[in-house]
Amino acid sequence: MTINAAERGTPIRLGLRENLAQFSLLVGVNALVGGMIGQERTVLPLLATREFHLNAFTATLTFIVAFGAVKAATNFFAGTLSDRYGRKPVLVAGWIVGVPIPFLLMWAPSWGWIVFANVLLGINQGLTWSTTVIMKIDLVGPARRGFAMGLNEAAGYGAVAVTAFATGYIAQQHGLRPAPFFLGVAYAGLGLGLSTLFVRETRGHARHEAANHTAAHDGLREGLSTGAVFRLTSFREKALSSCSQAGLVNNLNDGLAWGLFPIFFARAGLSIGRIGLLAAIYPAIWGLGQLYTGGLSDRIGRKRLIAGGMLTQAVAIGWIAMTTGFTAWAVGAAVLGAGTAMVYPTLLAAIGDVAHPAWRARAVGIYRLWRDAGFAVGALLAGIVADLVSIEAAIWTVAALTAASGLVVAVRMYETHPPPAKSPISSVE
Repeated sequence: MTINAAERGTPIRLGLRENLAQFSLLVGVNALVGGMIGQERTVLPLLATREFHLNAFTATLTFIVAFGAVKAATNFFAGTLSDRYGRKPVLVAGWIVGVPIPFLLMWAPSWGWIVFANVLLGINQGLTWSTTVIMKIDLVGPARRGFAMGLNEAAGYGAVAVTAFATGYIAQQHGLRPAPFFLGVAYAGLGLGLSTLFVRETRGHARHEAANHTAAHDGLREGLSTGAVFRLTSFREKALSSCSQAGLVNNLNDGLAWGLFPIFFARAGLSIGRIGLLAAIYPAIWGLGQLYTGGLSDRIGRKRLIAGGMLTQAVAIGWIAMTTGFTAWAVGAAVLGAGTAMVYPTLLAAIGDVAHPAWRARAVGIYRLWRDAGFAVGALLAGIVADLVSIEAAIWTVAALTAASGLVVAVRMYETHPPPAKSPISSVE
């Protein structure tokens, strides 16, 4: 049984500095969570075409459809279970599910086993990533929520980038299987060990914040049912629902980058090593950029970064579709990463701004349900358009949808974290 600070008689304090040790540990755990996805980013699309001889794009992208659909559903249950049973049990359960994944990827005799491994990966990511997000929001309180989400997502997607590059290099030297997936074995073992032995429960921090929370309006009061939270987050509340649709479209284009870009680059004659580098540039800029954009959203507000980031992503995807060559594609991947860095931590921070602490974990889970459904929607859409028309047409379609999403945010969403008013008079305490 986990004993929280209140049960030990230790006063609960919110803030990054006050909870630095646990916060830093959770950043490290989330890096391991990201590494579990990173082991697939370069290798799996190539494995589909070169070892399992899948020629139809729709069939090739089934692993992303399975991953996205399962992760989306698991996100919802992760938030609900975290509110009911605590954060730590959900985190540990996610790592237990993750242990067999790299072994399945190494030795799968058919593509169906790869798809099954990605079902497990969806459960692993939904439980672990959702819970680390919720725990960090619990710990830091409202003042530096954007900065905290920037650190969290930077760790996760920085690990995606490093692992994507590393697995591409390993595959170039030692083949597509099994060597690249040894990293996944290490990530799963470390993640389970750290989460079981050293991570502490944070639900008491959320309860402490709830006792001092003032809702923005009556519709966001304490004591809402899960159904009411779902309706608010998905459709009714303007900021929450704007974030949900933007999250879906963001991961729709990430599904394109994960599933189709490696095949698109391979058809142009790039080596596995260069494809791995391109697969790493995008999440590397995304990950590192969040170290700045998360804190920036605390200073200038959320809305401008979200709308601007979606439009930046749209431009980058269109650039990749209309250019050729490694250098041009590297520029496009970097701009795509920058746009995603503007959006990703800011969306989570905005959800934390609006949702009441008493049902914030459920709101985060529902937002992440919609966001990660984008993987499945994007893979299906891109695969169908690529099969019926061309891979370039699929890329342009996703670029147009991403631009439309940014315009929805610009028109519908209100600012959830107005920047502090500047005063010409400074006070000394």
